[in-house]
Amino acid sequence: MTFWIITSLIALLIAGFLIAPLVRNRRAEESTAAYDLRVYREQLASVDRDLSRGVIAEADADRVRTEISRRILAADAQARTTEDAKGPTRTVSVIAVILLVLSLVGGALVIYRQMGAAGFPDMPLSARLAMAQDLRINRPSQADAESMATPVAAPTLDENYAALLAQLRETVAGRPDDIQGHTLLAQHETNAGNFKAGYEAQTRVIELSDGGASAEAYADLAEMMILAAGGYVSPQAEEALQQALERDPEQGPARYYWGQMLAQTGRPDLAYRVWADTLRSAPPGAPWASAIRSQIDDLAFRAGVFNAPNLSSAPAMPGPSQEDMQAAADLTPEERQEMIQGMVNQLSDRLATEGGTPEEWARLIAALGVLGDTERAKNIRDEALLVFSGNDAALEVIQIASQRAGLDQ
Repeated sequence: MTFWIITSLIALLIAGFLIAPLVRNRRAEESTAAYDLRVYREQLASVDRDLSRGVIAEADADRVRTEISRRILAADAQARTTEDAKGPTRTVSVIAVILLVLSLVGGALVIYRQMGAAGFPDMPLSARLAMAQDLRINRPSQADAESMATPVAAPTLDENYAALLAQLRETVAGRPDDIQGHTLLAQHETNAGNFKAGYEAQTRVIELSDGGASAEAYADLAEMMILAAGGYVSPQAEEALQQALERDPEQGPARYYWGQMLAQTGRPDLAYRVWADTLRSAPPGAPWASAIRSQIDDLAFRAGVFNAPNLSSAPAMPGPSQEDMQAAADLTPEERQEMIQGMVNQLSDRLATEGGTPEEWARLIAALGVLGDTERAKNIRDEALLVFSGNDAALEVIQIASQRAGLDQ
């Protein structure tokens, strides 16, 4: 009740300041025509006084009276016109102002009751941080989340694939210490939509690694658990993500799911920072980068970052412009070959000095292969393998480009 009283008083006080100029009695202000009428009447009286004192003759007094009377009639007509054009009366203005105030104040109160949080206690930053921490600590476990998750229809498997999967399960069951078998089982169970069976097999892979599991192995485990829980990041999945990031702080999928966990536990501010930093180093085409871009604008709004840069669009890949393509069409074969060679050299120099994405290195390798410069393409390939050492996704892109360029034949 105190909130409503204070809010209403403030609203009425502001409304009072706003409507004061509207209800001011402007009728008390003397118009130009009224002033002229008063002057003319004084002049008419002064003519009678001058005539009684003998200052002017009777004929002159009659002529002056006639002229002043004509001016009085004209001024009176103008005064009536001005009076009619003054608009509504003060009573009408007051009624209009009252209706306006009721509409504004009452409408604002109605909207606040619908969209606001009337009666909600103060939420200082410390209280919100404590609530987020409590939510993170006491959130449902993996098992509870799986029991509450909406079941997802498993994809229809080809008969041959289903038979092979059943055979793989049987083989792995008879060889419980076969790490390669459990790795394949985790992958194919996940592909078949059996996420729980997938992360159980992946857990066994990590156990068999005897402390040597990679960051990717833990990230895969977390992803399988998150898929099994319908997109929810449980404390157990968080622990797997933490293990992955301890081994590789730049592991893209792990950083994506870590930001998702922060957003789910009431810390969109921290989640936005994680995702924004992750996008800056994301290779083009990474599926987890696309997932971040599709959600980061909404996350920025929730985090209160209203001047956030545009991160929802993938950066354009550098390449020849439309003007370059049109110019190349008008060149002779020799000139076109020279132009392509110049663009290749320009890309090579930039990668050597500034670096670039795996796709740009792959493009250079493929271009050199097309130009027949196999030796140089091999040198670039070897350099790219060294640059992206330890980045399996990037190395795969380089390997594919090498095969297309004919370097592995």
